[in-house]
Amino acid sequence: MRVMVLGGYGNFGARISRALGGDDRIELLVAGRDGKQAAAFAAALPGRAQGVAVDMHSAVFSQALQDHGVGLLIHTAGPFQGQDYAVARACAQAGVNYIDLADGRRFVCDFPRALHAAFVDTGRVAITGASTVPALSSAVVESLCAGWQRLDTLDICIAPAQTATRGVATLRAVLSYCGGPIQVWSGGQWQTHIGWAAPKRVEFQRLRPRLGALCDIPDLELFPARYLVRERMEFRAALEVGLAQRAFAVLAWLRQVGLLKNPAALAGLLNTTAKLFNPLGSALGGMVVRVAGLDATGKPAKRAWHIAADNDHGPEIPCMAAILLARRLAGGEPMACGAYACVGLNTLADFAPEFAKWGMVTDVVEEV
Repeated sequence: MRVMVLGGYGNFGARISRALGGDDRIELLVAGRDGKQAAAFAAALPGRAQGVAVDMHSAVFSQALQDHGVGLLIHTAGPFQGQDYAVARACAQAGVNYIDLADGRRFVCDFPRALHAAFVDTGRVAITGASTVPALSSAVVESLCAGWQRLDTLDICIAPAQTATRGVATLRAVLSYCGGPIQVWSGGQWQTHIGWAAPKRVEFQRLRPRLGALCDIPDLELFPARYLVRERMEFRAALEVGLAQRAFAVLAWLRQVGLLKNPAALAGLLNTTAKLFNPLGSALGGMVVRVAGLDATGKPAKRAWHIAADNDHGPEIPCMAAILLARRLAGGEPMACGAYACVGLNTLADFAPEFAKWGMVTDVVEEV
């Protein structure tokens, strides 16, 4: 299968390109606006990789996909918050399978309704959210709660390493809801909370405790319905340096009081200045998923899954689901035609070899 990675030499796209470049079942196209940069990056990859210049905003993008003989497009060119479905629609028109790394709530949650019919008609599959959330997070929840009678609370927190590479697009995405209203399932009903405000302490198995602040992701909307969460579903991000976490809380407050209308405009500046905090942090990041409810026997249970990623390997995690799905499609595995959010499409066991490859350690803890 000929696979095009859109944004293939960027922060996440480069990782996916490296993973797929040596696969004998894949002819890799590293794609982006800069053809020379794409070609230079592709030349350093194993296997049949080549760089191509493409413009996803072009009116003839669909034709370009056909001209290149693309069988699968992996869209990594975020941020997806506020982005439309033009790339996915072009894939449907060209008869190309589609996967993206979107973590924008509206982008992912509205994707199936907007595009399912188009991909059914063309006989192809489109998968959105093939990233840490909701792809990995749903796999963890389904593993932790297998056979449970009831799920009462679900709490997820991602804790990136301070020294791990970060992109401006990623910062722009998280700043888009800094200080803005977020609909959260809390107390058995939908409530409005503020993004990145009021951080609270989060405990990890192999990381020091951190302050974690509420973030807006697809899971907040998808999981309460899918897993029938009775009481609460929260997602937090916990920066390693407490001062940086509090700085985001200040930005959230400035937006609330009307002194900062668009925090996302500061993404470039914050991406640069974040390096000043590196001496205060480390290369160790991780994630925790906590569930509480009634187990298969009807007894109260509380369980947590942890992962620790050292040596700045944390950014590999958001790429894993797309890599796994691409390999399955390239191997000829049939998938139901249509458009889907990446929930329950991979099992936690599917991720295990990828975790091992990067020396990541996982723990399942029965909590009191």
